[in-house]
Amino acid sequence: MSTAGMTERQKKWFATVQANFEAQTGKPIEAWVQIMRACPETAHRARLAWLKAEHGIGQNHGSHILDACAPQGQGLGWDDPEGLRAALWKDPASLAVLEALERVAGGVDGVVQGQRKGYTPFSRAVQFAAARPLKGGRALLGLKLDATASDRLSPAVRKESWSERLVSVVELDEPGQVDAEIARLFSLAADNG
Repeated sequence: MSTAGMTERQKKWFATVQANFEAQTGKPIEAWVQIMRACPETAHRARLAWLKAEHGIGQNHGSHILDACAPQGQGLGWDDPEGLRAALWKDPASLAVLEALERVAGGVDGVVQGQRKGYTPFSRAVQFAAARPLKGGRALLGLKLDATASDRLSPAVRKESWSERLVSVVELDEPGQVDAEIARLFSLAADNG
């Protein structure tokens, strides 16, 4: 497991998950890999739901199990952030919006950018922002800010796969919309994290 794109706090948390895995789940990872062979599901989220329903395994331990189940060199996991990014941000117009957000992130001290299968997180001690592509070459930016911080923000009404701390969102239609106001909001969210 690569810890690239994680803050020090996130690295410590993940190390704790790994260190306490067997004690908290009752079985070593090898046993869980064997159990997963009986899982009738094939999609990632469905497999996580099966682990929860059949074995009471939460998302963090479930993700650790599924990561261990993936054959080496197959699929895109935490160890391939560049591959995850390329697969997620394949639309050049959406990628241009992400690149504009990355330029904003570069101007804020202490920001660590990660990459997950469904979104790109930005963290300091904790995640304070995340972006995911939208159809039509657009992107959605989630922020750890109350939506009243700007007329451009809306309350997050859809449950996203990123941190529940990100309570406001803004849809960005093109890179030019990542302007001084978005930079201000990004910085406020970073300070709020």
